[in-house]
Amino acid sequence: MFKKLKDGVNSLKNKVEEKTGIKKEENRPEEIPEKLDQEEIKEKTEKGKKTSLTTKAKKFIKERKVILDEKDIEDAISDFKFDLIENDVAFDVAEKIGEDVKEDLVGREIKWREDVGEIVNESLRNSILSIFESPFQFKTYIEEKEKPIVIIFVGTNGVGKTTTIAKMAKWLRDTDYKTVLANGDTFRAGAMEQITKHGEKLNLKVIKHQEGSDPAAVIYDAVEFAKANEYDIVLGDTAGRMHTDVNLMDQIKKIKRVVDPDLVLFVDEAVAGSDAVERSREFNEAIDIDASILTKIDADVSGGAAISVSYATNNPIIFVGTGQNYDDLKKFDPEWFVDEIVG
Repeated sequence: MFKKLKDGVNSLKNKVEEKTGIKKEENRPEEIPEKLDQEEIKEKTEKGKKTSLTTKAKKFIKERKVILDEKDIEDAISDFKFDLIENDVAFDVAEKIGEDVKEDLVGREIKWREDVGEIVNESLRNSILSIFESPFQFKTYIEEKEKPIVIIFVGTNGVGKTTTIAKMAKWLRDTDYKTVLANGDTFRAGAMEQITKHGEKLNLKVIKHQEGSDPAAVIYDAVEFAKANEYDIVLGDTAGRMHTDVNLMDQIKKIKRVVDPDLVLFVDEAVAGSDAVERSREFNEAIDIDASILTKIDADVSGGAAISVSYATNNPIIFVGTGQNYDDLKKFDPEWFVDEIVG
């Protein structure tokens, strides 16, 4: 997972190590550097003090340090930005991460015995975590919000939106919430059958109208059903649409006006890379999404989409899909994600 982005991170660490001349495998105080000048050792030793050459060398090594300046790491940071962009990190996000790391490293005093790779890791970790930082916690929101809570899911065709709804329904049921599904995808052939099968497998109520019905009316009826029958959550599916299709986006806006959902969740594939980032921007501008869910995170070799979607929408990623089973929905943990990238 995220192999390509990991490679970019390792390349950055290696380049910074080369610039400092301090490498982890050489970081042993018992070794004397080949370039260590005996006169320098002598100057570091108190006059007249009888100490062995090895002892003096150890003392000098412990005191040796490097202060990074901008020219030391400019090329390494520049190359790293390109690595980020090649791995689906949006340009403005790559710029932010690169500048964060540079600002943290320039002027930094690195001692001979320090692990340069760990110092770079720390800088990257702090920058990426700041992108994911959000006060919103889905579980807390569900617990505290007045019921029924209405959630609609938006995104393009084929990204696993309906399956993600079924997975969340299973997660909510396992957490003792009564959930009803609403088939707001009334245009796609087979959409009603798909969500109906999910409902049957999970033993959940599904509200649906005939094919071609008004999607807003279907989800509205599901909300009324939830109120009348003391259900906790309404999960509303919508037809997948391209973010550039004005008419279809207007229909999503109508659903939002009619239903007034508590949450709008954007769903896309992690493997879609920069396409997912662009779509998230467009959906957010059109209907103000509240959070995102990325499917197929287990197949993502880049990792950049997750960083960029969160940055582009200024909203959290709350879940990731990790497989095809109903239990393959994992709460998104920024710490886990960053650990996967920086090690």
